[in-house]
Amino acid sequence: MLSQIAILLIKTAFGLFVYVLLLRFYMQLLRAPFRNPVGQFVAALSDWIVRPARRAIPGLFGLDLASFLLAWIAEALMLALLYWLRGFSFAGAPGIAAGVLFTLAALELLQISLYLLIGVVIIQVIISWVNPHTALAPIFDSLTRPFYAVFRRFIPAIGNVDLSPLFVLLIAQILLIALDDLSRMVQVPM
Repeated sequence: MLSQIAILLIKTAFGLFVYVLLLRFYMQLLRAPFRNPVGQFVAALSDWIVRPARRAIPGLFGLDLASFLLAWIAEALMLALLYWLRGFSFAGAPGIAAGVLFTLAALELLQISLYLLIGVVIIQVIISWVNPHTALAPIFDSLTRPFYAVFRRFIPAIGNVDLSPLFVLLIAQILLIALDDLSRMVQVPM
């Protein structure tokens, strides 16, 4: 029972932190505005570690590598703690275990990125139906616009209804299935 509680707390704390760091990375990558409640929330939760890390990890071509690498390290640390709580020993081959953990963490980051995309698309669609002029609309628009643009080139709006969010969600789900199968092949045997 205590190990289940510990696993829940570890997944919750590290999961929130990884989601916030990835959202910060994507907000900066896609030039989303930070002067809104979402941007302020993300900055408030992650500034304490991202700003000092930027001194050691510089950006590259406009990418916030500090946020991304911190998310990757946090995900790998979470996986290591979860395996340790389940009784896995890393003493036999620490180098191989570290390689597998960082590979699994990279796959998890891809999955989390797709879940973030799905969530942002759903929220953006709801906002566009309910109140397209809300203060949060610009951030969700800037986070989804590059993904919609791919489909808007080929699929016109039908009766003033944009179907590109539907196709983005469909492709994200297909990629999640493929990543899930790939993650199962890389899993560490218990």
